[in-house]
Amino acid sequence: MSSLSPISYKEIRESIRKVCGDFPGSYWQALDRDRQYPTKFVEALTDTGFLSALIPEEYGGAGLGIEAASAILEEIHRSGCNGGACHAQMYTMGTVLKHGSEKQKAQYLPAIAKGELRLQAFGVTEPDSGTDTTRIRTFAKREKDHYIVNGQKIWISRAEHSDLMVLLVRTQARDEVPRPSLGLSVLLVDMREAIGQGLTIKPIRTMLNHASTELFFDDLKVPHENLIGLEGEGLKYILDGMNAERILIASECIGDGRFFIDRASNYAKERKVFGKILGENQGVQFPIARAHIQLSAAAEMVNKAAKMFDADEFCGSEANMAKLLASEASWFAGDACLQIHGGFGFAEEYDIERKFRETRLYQVAPISTNLILSHVATHVLDLPKSF
Repeated sequence: MSSLSPISYKEIRESIRKVCGDFPGSYWQALDRDRQYPTKFVEALTDTGFLSALIPEEYGGAGLGIEAASAILEEIHRSGCNGGACHAQMYTMGTVLKHGSEKQKAQYLPAIAKGELRLQAFGVTEPDSGTDTTRIRTFAKREKDHYIVNGQKIWISRAEHSDLMVLLVRTQARDEVPRPSLGLSVLLVDMREAIGQGLTIKPIRTMLNHASTELFFDDLKVPHENLIGLEGEGLKYILDGMNAERILIASECIGDGRFFIDRASNYAKERKVFGKILGENQGVQFPIARAHIQLSAAAEMVNKAAKMFDADEFCGSEANMAKLLASEASWFAGDACLQIHGGFGFAEEYDIERKFRETRLYQVAPISTNLILSHVATHVLDLPKSF
């Protein structure tokens, strides 16, 4: 596996385009029909070292920052591919890196960097709690040298394709702690040992190929040594990684938006209707131009959040705003692209409808647009909380 450092973002983008060139639309279309995981694509990204970009060099990674990781994911999506299959491999390890013990870091991070282990599953959301994380019910009871885990998770992506999972559980009941944010702990679950031994995975078929699953825990044993950080302090460890997640998801949205604008512009310059080039009509030009303007503005917000993150500055609001702006800009660009293509936009072979479905997800997850607006209202504008 090659190291990315110290190449420039331009070189990163060029390298990504080269990798993605081996995975054209027909590859993704075939997978999409049967909701199959893009194993060969993930292996190619692993072999080139791109998925270990954020792991420090001392653990075998490239030691790059979020700005570099953003360039990687943006270019993947602009090329018509989908980083959602493996993007968590880039940032989920941050929980171990920032809050794990030295033993845990030495045990897991080098293997993750080499691609020998996949840490892509992030178990937080539950059927009855949604984004209200303090109300999760999955409980880990400590017994001697292990925990006994019981409960349920939903909308957990890539669980079937991950060796390890970062799992948020309650180790104290919500009504037994002074603040709802306490009593939550993070466990690192070895999926290879857990499946069939207290963990059941149920795939959920959705409108896009995102490897979504539901998880059931029935007296699953997890060694106490797999506790990350301090017992009861897990929520802040999880929140710590969410800024990285939102910035990187926003970068994917920027890539999607550029994909749509590229396709719309090229089609408008080639398609003839009523004896003239389609793109000569301002009714066609203006939506593409507006999409470009909105996307350019969103990209600046993503860049700002990434720079703040890499400078170790608090960037919760900026990460949230970047994700909102980028997801809405990519959706607008996708809608314009589909409209300009007309009936051809609905044809599988053009890839527009697939990307259209994929980019729609990001106004709902990993955090919904309304919750971002609520965050900005209460944390930035100091308006009263409604919940």
